[in-house]
Amino acid sequence: MSSAVPRLLRPILLLLALAWVVPAAAAGQEGREPVVLALDGEFGLANSTSAEAIERGILTAIDDVNRQGGVLGGRPLTLIAREHRSISARGIKNIRELATIPDLVAVFGGRFSPVVIEELPVLAQTRTLFLAPWSSADAIIDNGMEPNYIFRLSLRDSLAMPFLLKRAADRGLTRVGLLLTNTAWGRSNLDAANRHLAGRRGPELVGTAWYNWRDRSLIDKYRALADDGAQAILLVANDDEAAVLVREVAALPPAQRLPILSHWGVTGGNFVGQAGPALQEVDFSVIQTVSPFRIPPERLAPVLETAGRLFGIRRPEDIVSPVGFLHAYDLTRILALAIEHAGTTDRATVRDALEQVGPYHGVTRDFDRPFAPGRHEALGPDDLLMARFRADGVLVPVD
Repeated sequence: MSSAVPRLLRPILLLLALAWVVPAAAAGQEGREPVVLALDGEFGLANSTSAEAIERGILTAIDDVNRQGGVLGGRPLTLIAREHRSISARGIKNIRELATIPDLVAVFGGRFSPVVIEELPVLAQTRTLFLAPWSSADAIIDNGMEPNYIFRLSLRDSLAMPFLLKRAADRGLTRVGLLLTNTAWGRSNLDAANRHLAGRRGPELVGTAWYNWRDRSLIDKYRALADDGAQAILLVANDDEAAVLVREVAALPPAQRLPILSHWGVTGGNFVGQAGPALQEVDFSVIQTVSPFRIPPERLAPVLETAGRLFGIRRPEDIVSPVGFLHAYDLTRILALAIEHAGTTDRATVRDALEQVGPYHGVTRDFDRPFAPGRHEALGPDDLLMARFRADGVLVPVD
């Protein structure tokens, strides 16, 4: 898996991509004011690939929409990007600034749920339409806003934890331990696990261990869960800490290496490179909502044609952080349909239109109606699968 684009090169690559995207629209779009979209992501964070994947998904969709005539009678879509490096204060500042931009319709978020959760009050105050293609904490959608300006095409923790627990049980792993990041994302997953297990016989939760971001060792927490009788570890981590754990587990005798079933934060960075050969010595699988290897070739081919021209992404194997790329692509196309349905760039009207759009034939899957009043989650329990990293670093489905 490739590492993140260096910070100094990213603006150059973005400008090159936009050079294709905006002028590529039909001739009738010339001179028309663009409709502005924004991305507030973790650009600049070491080893991260998630923001770049989301950005590329959006730009690929923008190129396709613009080549088909744009929106609102020929206005091209365009994208501006802001970086927050997973720092909530930077994200909040970005949202405040973005909300003041004329003709900005919506902001796309990045991978980190804690940043989005901290941004929610500002999003509510400014009534900024926000689309989540990755972050999974329940509170992002269950935010108390009325009306709710947040929409998600991504995983939800209250779906992820039951799925991981069931997968463990299906493998005969009936005693599990939770190893969680000490953030709002980790707490969201603990709540989801407890809700799922309440009143059920199994699997049995033997304990919960917490670690902090940038911890340099997780093996003591892993050993504590193993000593409590865990037969498997359910891990909620991003790429850095997960790679530390994998290297430490691989150094143990084989009999002490418990299976690890992981949330998907690990797929948002250079996890394979950081874990190194140790990854092939550990039973490590990760939840996903979509795999490019499961998408029918005739559906994926047009997306790869555009992405290949813009970014050199020509095969399923070339898609880094695939959920970010594919979710962002579909969300952008759905947003374009909502703008057309609304007949305006007014955010409140587009918000209402997002609840009415459908059917939509996406690359992720077909949707009769991605969103509806009272339902701002596009994906459900039937969209989940498990995947593993091949020796070449490519993430492939295993079920």
